[in-house]
Amino acid sequence: MYLKSLEVHGFKSFANKLVFEFHNGITAIVGPNGSGKSNVADAVRWVLGEQSAKQLRGAKMEDVIFAGTQLRKPQGFAYVAITINNEDHKLKVPYEEVKIARRVYRSGESEYLLNGASCRLRDIQELLLDTGIGKEGYSIIGQGQIDKILSGKPEERRELFDEAAGIVKFKKRKTVAEKNLEEEQQNLVRIEDILSELEKQVEPLEAQSEKAKEYLSYRDELRNLDINVFLQDYKENSASMEELREKESIADGDLAKTKEEYETVKSEYIQLEEALDKHTRNLEECRETLSADKVKLNQQEGDIKVLEEQINAVRQSELYYREQIENYRAKVSELESEQEEHRAKTKEFEDKLQQMEQSRQDVTAKREKTGNEIALLEQEIAGHNEAIAQAKDANTDVVTQEERFQTLLEQNNIKKVELTKRILENKTQTAGLQEILDREQSNLQEISDKIQALDDAGAELAHSVKHMQGQTEQLNLERRETERQYHMDHSRLRSLQNMTERYEGFGQSIKRVMEQKPNYPGIVGVVADIIRVNKKYEIAVETALGGSIQNIVTDNEQTAKSMIAHLKKNRYGRATFLPLTNIHTKAASRAQNIMAEPGVIGMASTLVEAEDRFSDW
Repeated sequence: MYLKSLEVHGFKSFANKLVFEFHNGITAIVGPNGSGKSNVADAVRWVLGEQSAKQLRGAKMEDVIFAGTQLRKPQGFAYVAITINNEDHKLKVPYEEVKIARRVYRSGESEYLLNGASCRLRDIQELLLDTGIGKEGYSIIGQGQIDKILSGKPEERRELFDEAAGIVKFKKRKTVAEKNLEEEQQNLVRIEDILSELEKQVEPLEAQSEKAKEYLSYRDELRNLDINVFLQDYKENSASMEELREKESIADGDLAKTKEEYETVKSEYIQLEEALDKHTRNLEECRETLSADKVKLNQQEGDIKVLEEQINAVRQSELYYREQIENYRAKVSELESEQEEHRAKTKEFEDKLQQMEQSRQDVTAKREKTGNEIALLEQEIAGHNEAIAQAKDANTDVVTQEERFQTLLEQNNIKKVELTKRILENKTQTAGLQEILDREQSNLQEISDKIQALDDAGAELAHSVKHMQGQTEQLNLERRETERQYHMDHSRLRSLQNMTERYEGFGQSIKRVMEQKPNYPGIVGVVADIIRVNKKYEIAVETALGGSIQNIVTDNEQTAKSMIAHLKKNRYGRATFLPLTNIHTKAASRAQNIMAEPGVIGMASTLVEAEDRFSDW
């Protein structure tokens, strides 16, 4: 087995179709840098299934298609094919030559060909296993490949040795087999779950089976009794039919006589009817004239009443609107007076506010002025004292100085009185401000009391919150327990639903028919899916139905025939079909007598529920 040729068209730099022939010996491709030597090895790697664009020195798979030049348009596809001599049948195919080809389009579509026939990449990979030719094989050694092998991980080198030893195929088969075994193991676990569920049903089903056998014996006995009752009724009905035939012959004779009398009376009736029609026409003419007069009279009376009603309505409307106008005027005057009061109160409040603000500013200014005057007087007194000391020391102009000092002292006393008066006024204002301060402090105390009450309420709320947190934790524990139980029940429900969807416990033929339900909307379902039974009547109804519970309901006969043909064609077995168009309710005989028996609960048809469209069963 050796490589015979390589055909390249539209791959990278190979715009034209080019065929490389490889003969015995060594074939070398030489050329300067950038001439496309490495593209030949890339073409071989690509046709053998390389999926990574980076390994082909590109960013995406479209890069392997010839991109065009200034003088040439780009190609729409890339095609590479290699031809391998297979005379020694190293490749397990019945051909002397094997041609592997790959084609990719700019739209992204790709295909593989094996000797001209379309195939999968997996088919080519399996064909080349253990030959060393694959895209990861050791037959293609590119730039840096040897260094990569030497510096690679032991696991990567082991893959090359496994390829050379020819055991890769068996390893892949082993991997596939292990995967299949794991899937089968999962299926076994599933089957064990189904068996455990079915084992729980064995004991009740055995009891139901015994009851079913007893029911079948009673049913056969009842069938024989029904047949005897039918035969007895048939005899009684035959005798009644003979009597009815005799009465019918007598009635036929009476009917003939009555017909003759009818013809005679009919002719007389026709004559009387003609005369009556003539009188009726005259009467109708008179009635029409009278009716026309009455209509005109009623119309005129109606017009008069309408005009009277309109006049009354206008009068009432006038009175109503007058009352409304008076009410609105009264409301407007009230609103205007209220508005004036609001304006007066607002102005009064603004004046009081301005007065209080002005008083506060005056008190502040007086306090500052009084302080300044006291400071000036103290400075003057200090100056005067210093002058007195100097005068005493100098002992000159004592009298004059004393008079001057006496005058200054009187002035100081006058100023002192004025200052005392101002201080009293300030104290009065201070007392007023103190009252305001006391009032505000009282308000502050009330607010403090409210805050304390709110703090106490907050403490009670904190205690309530703590108590509620304890209750919340208890509820969370209950919720988690409920969620755990819910998940357990939900898991069991899903398991049962899966069993129901796959129709576990039903016959093989039933499963095959229900698999076709998406393709045949006429398949309604099995009887077990259609009816709904109270829990306490399930065993009784299931025993009564027996094997009929697996009967398949269809909308008509054609759907049933199609499914029967499907079962026969594929040899899936037999099944019973119930077309809705052919099934009708059958009245039970002697139902009243049976219902009177002790221990009888009711008819099975009254104990089951179904949709309205199945009510005619």
